[in-house]
Amino acid sequence: MKLFRAGIVGTGFIGKVHIETLRRLGNVEVIALADKFNADKTAQELNVPNFFSDYKEMIDTMNLDMVHICTPNNTHFEIAMYAMDHNVNVLCEKPMCTTIDEAKQLVAKAEETGLVAAINFHNRFYPMNNHLKNIIKDGELGNVFSITGSYTQDWLLYETDYSWRLNSSESGRTRAVSDIGSHWMDLAEYVTGQKIVAVNADFSTIHKSRKKPKGVVLAFSKEKFREEDYEDVPIDTEDNANVLFRFSNGAKGSAFFSQVIAGKSVAINLLIGGYNKSAEWNSENCNSIVIGNRDSYNAFVEKGISTVHPNTKPLIAYPFGHLEGFPDAFKQCFSSVYSSIGRHDSDHEHATFTDGVHEMILCEKIYESNRVQGWVNIAEE
Repeated sequence: MKLFRAGIVGTGFIGKVHIETLRRLGNVEVIALADKFNADKTAQELNVPNFFSDYKEMIDTMNLDMVHICTPNNTHFEIAMYAMDHNVNVLCEKPMCTTIDEAKQLVAKAEETGLVAAINFHNRFYPMNNHLKNIIKDGELGNVFSITGSYTQDWLLYETDYSWRLNSSESGRTRAVSDIGSHWMDLAEYVTGQKIVAVNADFSTIHKSRKKPKGVVLAFSKEKFREEDYEDVPIDTEDNANVLFRFSNGAKGSAFFSQVIAGKSVAINLLIGGYNKSAEWNSENCNSIVIGNRDSYNAFVEKGISTVHPNTKPLIAYPFGHLEGFPDAFKQCFSSVYSSIGRHDSDHEHATFTDGVHEMILCEKIYESNRVQGWVNIAEE
């Protein structure tokens, strides 16, 4: 089995998750990391042999097979392009970048080079979501007419909660929509096989200004500071987004995306209505789904080799009753990405840069819909 060499750019919360997950695969060595802040300290803590303050130097010298991009959104384009220009495959956190034009340039570069260019939409890789996809494809629910749900968090509830994601110059014009709503939309389309063709959105921002710490603060930090250690900054991205959807098969749907709902650390809900049955998955009970029946009892289906669709079995790593969660979904996603290196087919489950462009177009159209306060069609070139 080939041993792949990986380099990580960005070592905040999600970068460290990437490092830990890659080590579980068995055939990937995290050979280096790059970060403008404390790269040496992080490398020492995580036992990564090489560290750089400049990602370009890492790519130039480390003979990498894959670069993992775990940095703020406004840096993704230049890092991904530099990696592909140097014949290195790319796995990028979402969204791909901050403009659709940049995203399309990255797709063109990936097609030109033949390199693997993947987006980490890991929610596809919870086994029960894959099971749900397969039973919908087999017709168990009947034709799908309703696709609804939510993705809610609470880590930005308080005025003193701050992250680079709040600033459109770093995150892009949408925040809750692109940061977490993109996950929900990708999952809804992946599971049902239907594409979103029109949107109608309404945003709200509960803190028009926030208190930004004058020092560096990591994502999800609950650290508190003295009053004089903050500066007031205006906020130009949304805390909440209510979105109506129309899907390609005629189904209708809606979703609520928010990062300010107390008590919801990470809560993703997907409810699908079909003419025969319904199905519901929730990230807080990620190892099961509920199949709803009109004339019989509802079925609670738990993850297990004997209970899932045959095509889902390769995604199950542990026996029945042994839970598989967030890091396991990452592991399965990364396994899919690395196994596609050197192959030239589309027989994989992970999201590509093409999927990433689609999600960016959806986010842009949702932003436009909120601005005009009406329906906007999704037209992709």
